[in-house]
Amino acid sequence: MPLHRRASGRFPRTGGLHKAARRLVVLVAAAAVGAGLLAAPAYAEPSVEQIEAEIDKQWQRLEPTIEQYNKVRSQLKVNREKSKELQKKIQPLALETELAMNRVGDMASRYYITGPSQELGAVLLNAKPDTLGEQMAFLNRLAAAERRELDGVMKIKKKYDDQKAKLDALISDQEAKEKQLAAKKKQIDADIKRLERSLPVTTVKTTNCPTINGVVSAAARTAIRVACEQVGKPYVWGATGPNAFDCSGLTQYAYKAAGIYLTHFTGAQWNEGKVVSRADARPGDLVFFRSDVSHVGLYLGNNQMVHAARAGVPVNVSPITTMPIAGFRRPG
Repeated sequence: MPLHRRASGRFPRTGGLHKAARRLVVLVAAAAVGAGLLAAPAYAEPSVEQIEAEIDKQWQRLEPTIEQYNKVRSQLKVNREKSKELQKKIQPLALETELAMNRVGDMASRYYITGPSQELGAVLLNAKPDTLGEQMAFLNRLAAAERRELDGVMKIKKKYDDQKAKLDALISDQEAKEKQLAAKKKQIDADIKRLERSLPVTTVKTTNCPTINGVVSAAARTAIRVACEQVGKPYVWGATGPNAFDCSGLTQYAYKAAGIYLTHFTGAQWNEGKVVSRADARPGDLVFFRSDVSHVGLYLGNNQMVHAARAGVPVNVSPITTMPIAGFRRPG
């Protein structure tokens, strides 16, 4: 074999070395990924509990702001009423001041613009030398009385003006605080709503019931929300809402909002849903009680239900263990 061929077999070209190295790197990287060595770190979504904790934290910020907002608004209401009362007192004083000033102005006009009045001229021309001084003193007293009247009115008016100026400044300051607190409240409200929107779709959060997770059915979510909105309303025999309910009236009303019609009678509702064992019961199912299925509630999970209990007791959330359970049914 020629020498140059043997040499080329022993010493591969540089390009071949680069290709071989690249293939080796790719193979090692693939093996590392397969073994999980180069896998990107996974970031888990926050749990419902974490979101709830953050909502509670935001609410702790919001509640003092709300109360401060209420305080400022109540103070504003009082101060605005005070300002109105002062304004009522100032108005007649302002009119009295204006009239007094007009009288002084008339006197000044007679003396300095048109000259002495006829009455004053008559006094000066006809007065005897011994009475002239007395008459001039009388005229001075008249002018002094006008000045005193004006001074008195102006002092009272200034007192009320000063009080009103202080009130107006206080009101202006409180209005600015009201706007700041309203903006702060609006921002925290928005933060809470954003957090609530981040809850999973299967989570039902209501004011009157505990937060419920894992509610798969959209109809069940609607029924739970609607039933929980009725908490506190009275029990009235035969009532189906919206102001009062009996037990089957409440479950009928809740599922009607979800597009599912149930008969207003526990015995019929027992037969209108799918049979579910207690182990498989989930939020939104109907839970029936006693051997004659004479009472029904809307199951919330964790052995809790929302139901119209009895006369004298409003719609409420309570344990399902207070009565003998007949069984569960799933509407729809």
